[in-house]
Amino acid sequence: MGLFQKLSLLIGSVRKKQVNVLVVGLNNSGKSTVINHFKNDEEKVAEIVPTVGFNIERFQSHGRYRNLWEHYYKDCHGIIFVIDSSDRLRLVVVKEELDLMLQHPAICTKRLPILFFANKMDCKESLSTVKIAAALGLDKIMDKPWHISASNAVTGEGLQEGVEWLTQQIRELLTNN
Repeated sequence: MGLFQKLSLLIGSVRKKQVNVLVVGLNNSGKSTVINHFKNDEEKVAEIVPTVGFNIERFQSHGRYRNLWEHYYKDCHGIIFVIDSSDRLRLVVVKEELDLMLQHPAICTKRLPILFFANKMDCKESLSTVKIAAALGLDKIMDKPWHISASNAVTGEGLQEGVEWLTQQIRELLTNN
């Protein structure tokens, strides 16, 4: 059973409702690879190719085209923001997109947990989670629980820890509402 299915069953047992986790990030950050890692073996794709448009998977939404993200904000229970930690040049763009997302009316009024995957940590040019958190100003996010996890979506390193944190946060959110 894939981890996202386990996440949904665990949370579903609390509230018997569908849980939507939005997976976002700039193109080539590793969103599809992260999602693929958690699929059942028979559902996994052997070779990940760049996503054109966006994918909707059961219990998660994933957008490559940033202008489409906001269409999924209203119904989401948590966000996974995938960052290419080796792409120093586009970290400013990541910050801009994060700030826009956090200011959106459907997001700013909700206490949504946000999991940041600092992906591609195996690359020698990659920044540490501390440097990424500082560059994105994550310490200024006071109204939402957030966590940053170093990850390598190809090997799966760091993904389990991050999703376990997100599962706990969503469970608490649904239990308290």
